Amino acid sequence: MQQRQRIQGRSPRLPALWLGLCALFLGLASALANWDFELILQNAERRYGELGQAKQRIEAWDELIKASANLAERDMLTAVNSFFNRQLLFADDIRIWQQVDYWATPIEALVQGAGDCEDYSIAKYFTLRRLGIPSEKLRITYVKALRLNQAHMVLTYYSNPAAEPLVLDNLINEIRPASQRRDLLPVYAFNAEGLYLPGSQSKKSDAKRLSRWQDLLKKMRTEGFAIGDG
Repeated sequence: MQQRQRIQGRSPRLPALWLGLCALFLGLASALANWDFELILQNAERRYGELGQAKQRIEAWDELIKASANLAERDMLTAVNSFFNRQLLFADDIRIWQQVDYWATPIEALVQGAGDCEDYSIAKYFTLRRLGIPSEKLRITYVKALRLNQAHMVLTYYSNPAAEPLVLDNLINEIRPASQRRDLLPVYAFNAEGLYLPGSQSKKSDAKRLSRWQDLLKKMRTEGFAIGDG
């Protein structure tokens, strides 16, 4: 069990995280359009061939969105966090993509049935945004996992700007307030509005458009998702 947690906590090096997070979630301040999963599946089959169990994972994602549309936000968090923690196994980018740092779309992660902590956070973020949770309530947070002595990434949710954030993590299924996650040391966080430092509710700087984020959006459009530039 200890070894499994050690593997699951591993994430890209700090420089790669910094470059990635500088662009993360810029351009999704507006609501996401409806997603045509029939088209998305057709595009996935053209790219990957017979999907097998991956088709079931993608269809389950569609069902999750439909079933969660009328839930309270807190219940949406639980449903989405549990879904991706259950559907994806943790694996490093080197193992999956033969790259040091690769940003997988939710479809790519579901086809593989695996992803790193960054991929979990991206998939959860897009799903919650699709369900209508505004970007200002969600932040991708870079942390240090103290017990593992490793860089890690989680999704945090703020019910209001002054609220204590809730932590959605691939290491554990339970969503806990940040004060109960003493094993995580926050370093900084991003959302569509910009960069935030620990303990601050004010934006410290604007995020910059970088190619990695634009490439992710481009891949998702190719997959059939209706996503704007920002």
